[in-house]
Amino acid sequence: MEPSNLHEVLRSVYDEMMPLCADMAAVAKGVAGLGALFYVAIKVWQSLSRAEPIDLFPMLRPFAIGICIMFFSTLVLGSINGVLSPIVQGSHSMLEDKVLDLNELQQQKDLLEREAMLRNPEMAYLISDEEFDKKLEELGWSPSDLVTMSGMYIEREMFDIKKQIRDGFREFLEILFQSAALVIDTIRTFFLIVLSILGPIAFAISVWDGFQTTLTQWLTRYISVYLWLPVADIFSSILAKIQSLILERDIEMLADPNFIPDTSNTVYIIYMIIGIIGYFTVPTVTGWVIQAGGAGNFMRNVNQTATKSGNIAGAAAGSATGNISGRLLK
Repeated sequence: MEPSNLHEVLRSVYDEMMPLCADMAAVAKGVAGLGALFYVAIKVWQSLSRAEPIDLFPMLRPFAIGICIMFFSTLVLGSINGVLSPIVQGSHSMLEDKVLDLNELQQQKDLLEREAMLRNPEMAYLISDEEFDKKLEELGWSPSDLVTMSGMYIEREMFDIKKQIRDGFREFLEILFQSAALVIDTIRTFFLIVLSILGPIAFAISVWDGFQTTLTQWLTRYISVYLWLPVADIFSSILAKIQSLILERDIEMLADPNFIPDTSNTVYIIYMIIGIIGYFTVPTVTGWVIQAGGAGNFMRNVNQTATKSGNIAGAAAGSATGNISGRLLK
């Protein structure tokens, strides 16, 4: 299954879990009703004890919250999601445009890179069967030619092994990169489902005197977590744009007939590692957009884990692109 399909599965899970809000709304009505009774009674008693006129406007708050609880899925979640959905769609469309440009540039670079390697007599026979057979035909059957022929077979085999190791490590980093995005989206979906299901309870508790901030905290946390996906898409768009600029520069260099390409893809590997670590900074960046309490210790642990994973990936990248490649080139 493609990673994009997994993101769609997470969105469908969120939609299917929303009916559970109705079950919590039934419990929340009782909690909110009891809280409203005490809230109104205390306000009326305070006004009567001070011989002051009764102010009806503050007493409308419990009833307004009660209406939100009764129509929580449509009135509260529907309104918030309706306002924030265009942000998600806009950031995702921006990411799709950058990814399409990146794929086109990558295909163009691969084609030019192959043509540049074919122009180099020392490397052409390593990637082309025709050039390899042509070079074999030029050799005779003398002992020196047989030694040269054996060396060609060994060199080509070592080139293939090096390419397989490089491609395997590149695929491994790509899997980690996609996994980091899925981790963020999965945690986001889990938080949104919990906040949505327990939202009526949070609204009901906010009716009670002394717990009024529960309502604002729930709103800020829900909006902050909802914005994780747009921030992640913007981060991916920035990485895709940087890679596009690098590919454009490589294409300009490959246009030079005398240029010999470097097939190590070191820059690509570096940006994969940066992307893996950067995805786990999404909650922190989102917290700068809208301040929300809670989940701080959890995300701090996630960031520490991401840093350790990045150090391990960086060490593996250094080993794969340095020591192993150096031994193969000997």
